[in-house]
Amino acid sequence: MTNEQWELLLKTVRGETPKKPVTGFIIDSPWIPGWAGISTLQFYSSEEIWFQANKKAIETFPEIMFLPGFWSEFGMLTEPSAFGAKLVWNEYNLPHADKILSDVSQAGMLINPNPKTDGLLPFIIQRLLNYQKPIQEMGHEIKFAIARGPLNIASFLMGTSELMMGFMMDPENSHKLLETITQFTINWIEHQKKMFPSIEGILVLDDIVGFIGDDECREFAVPYIKRIFNSIDSKLNFFHNDAQGLISTPYLKEMGVDLFNFSFEHTMKEIRELAGPEVALIGNLPPRDVLAAGTPEQVREETRKMVKDFGDKNRVIWSCGGGMPQDVTTENIRAFKQTIDEEVPKLKS
Repeated sequence: MTNEQWELLLKTVRGETPKKPVTGFIIDSPWIPGWAGISTLQFYSSEEIWFQANKKAIETFPEIMFLPGFWSEFGMLTEPSAFGAKLVWNEYNLPHADKILSDVSQAGMLINPNPKTDGLLPFIIQRLLNYQKPIQEMGHEIKFAIARGPLNIASFLMGTSELMMGFMMDPENSHKLLETITQFTINWIEHQKKMFPSIEGILVLDDIVGFIGDDECREFAVPYIKRIFNSIDSKLNFFHNDAQGLISTPYLKEMGVDLFNFSFEHTMKEIRELAGPEVALIGNLPPRDVLAAGTPEQVREETRKMVKDFGDKNRVIWSCGGGMPQDVTTENIRAFKQTIDEEVPKLKS
């Protein structure tokens, strides 16, 4: 993102109402390849194709903020690859990582990876280094250190059901597992910051936080995510959980979250009430059923409803409830942006 976009994002999150409403989307490999007319495998395997696809999105929608901006990623494989997971690729769909643990009792066997050398992590960094100059020539900088959250990574390594069972039956080894993953994640974020001093924010993505109850959230999520957000001197902590979010939302401030991306199944009013007025929200149009599957007119209609129902333009980045999904068209994105620009100024300050 540009320095101007970064400053606008900071001001909006801190409570300054912008002159024009801010529209932004999380974009990565679920959406970019199909929209750009390339395969998912091409997007991952060619740095030039990756760069040009991101560049095309930015230039097609110059007034939309794309987050985190030139995201160097391999779907959900990045962190599991560092732990030695088998990676399974698909030409047109997202890849996946095979489990490496069968039970949480094996947590003590897990070796903390080196983010400088292990798995796909060096390729993540090198891709950005190789294209840092062209990115900067577009007026953009690398502003976010990015990592999947500790529960999310744990679910890749041993399975979601097995992780949930471990929380209930073996909390001691569950903490061992999360401790190893959290320390790795902190090291990974610190390494990103060292390699790119322009980084001033952290993006953590963890949908598994939405699968647990209140007691488990306080014990297994809050303290570890808080440590990750405190790992560098960050000006903006951005948290994504587009699974069930009502349990974790009251703890966002305690975790250090400044900006929250959540499920479309929750209203923005509901999340604002639970999160408190100091946490900025990014959402919340249904991504698949409206933004991807709807007509431009349906997108306009549902966007109008969203704006009217929320009725607030303070600390908001207008978006969809989660990352940009597959098959969202240029026309639907423009319909969303135009409607936001028309409807949000009508709201009272």
